[in-house]
Amino acid sequence: MSLAASVEGRISEFIRKDFTPHFGKRGGQFGTNGMWRRAGELGSELWLDTGNITDIRHLYTDEFTALTTNNTLLNKEIQAGAYDALVPEAAAALKGAKLTDREQLLELAFILNAYHGLRLVEQFDAFVSVEEHTDLAHDVDAAVATAKRYHAICPERFIVKIPFTPAGVLATQRLSAEGIPVNHTLGFSARQNYVIARIAKPQFVNVFMGRLGAFTADNGLGDGALVGERAMMASQRIIRELRQAGQTPARQIAASIRSGGQVRDTLGVDVLTIPPKSAKDFLYPGFEVDQLTDRTGVDFQPTFADGVDPAAVRFETLWDVDEALIACVDALEAEDLDSMGPDDLVTFLADRNCGDLLPRWTPDQLATSAAEGKIPKLANWADALASKQIGLDSLLNLAGLLSFTADQQAMDNRVAGLV
Repeated sequence: MSLAASVEGRISEFIRKDFTPHFGKRGGQFGTNGMWRRAGELGSELWLDTGNITDIRHLYTDEFTALTTNNTLLNKEIQAGAYDALVPEAAAALKGAKLTDREQLLELAFILNAYHGLRLVEQFDAFVSVEEHTDLAHDVDAAVATAKRYHAICPERFIVKIPFTPAGVLATQRLSAEGIPVNHTLGFSARQNYVIARIAKPQFVNVFMGRLGAFTADNGLGDGALVGERAMMASQRIIRELRQAGQTPARQIAASIRSGGQVRDTLGVDVLTIPPKSAKDFLYPGFEVDQLTDRTGVDFQPTFADGVDPAAVRFETLWDVDEALIACVDALEAEDLDSMGPDDLVTFLADRNCGDLLPRWTPDQLATSAAEGKIPKLANWADALASKQIGLDSLLNLAGLLSFTADQQAMDNRVAGLV
């Protein structure tokens, strides 16, 4: 979809209407908290993982610097009716753009994400991660063009979320080269982040910790404790080493935090993005400031249930970066990435025995994952894992993307009903 410059300008004006930023002027307005201050002293930047303004007001202190939204979180705001009045106005702003129904929904999603992001910037002077429509996860050119539009609307505070897909890797590489800050999302492992940090050089990479624990527990492989923490710390070590060697600017985000205990156990990680429930839990479970320490050197060791072979489920793909992958990335760095397409990247990895990182999913596999939701059912994937066709990290990445896609569809459906 390519909009005329005049239409893009009109949309930008609509999104920015009544936007009154307070860049650098909100300090001291939100109070301070000793627990959060200590977390910052240990090296962790603090973000709140929500777009709900009421929750933010209750929890935001001067120690926080950013807010992050995604398709699921924005969908909650849309379903609650927060922007029922805005949607018809946004549709009117698109009048004359000659868009198909699908293109109109894509544009409305862009408007709503950007508009909501600006409200957060305005009220909290926070950096805000805004996410692209899931339809763009496999389209390099569209992902790049949309990210540039987000950046132009608020270059002072917007960070663009791009998911870990073949197209997402290539789009991020192009955006980073142009100085556009990217939060490369839907990461689940040290090796995924090793690839994206070296090849695409985003500002931020993620490990979705809570999903890893939930997969382990829900499939009866163990209680799930410390699985996310081990993957998180392995990725943090890799990212820190690459950054110190001048190979990437990337900073590690601990994402999908499920409890106050996980906040405590990830202190020292570059960035913690904390859901409201976990933030409250951290403040009131009896922790004391002097008990908080840098945890990045801890060797977390999860315990698996009797009879479970972690290698058969490929848990090592969450925390190991092997020599084959390092050699593959060395070779990939020498390629002309600007001329490479998503399928070329998948083939490149497969030809070097790293195809399980970004598999070429079959229609049946896509349908199975979509039906399962956020947490894969191991019985459906045991053979593909055991044969090393896929990694556990790539499986969880697929589930995460399709889960976001379902939430995006729910949002699109409500928006379509309001136009």
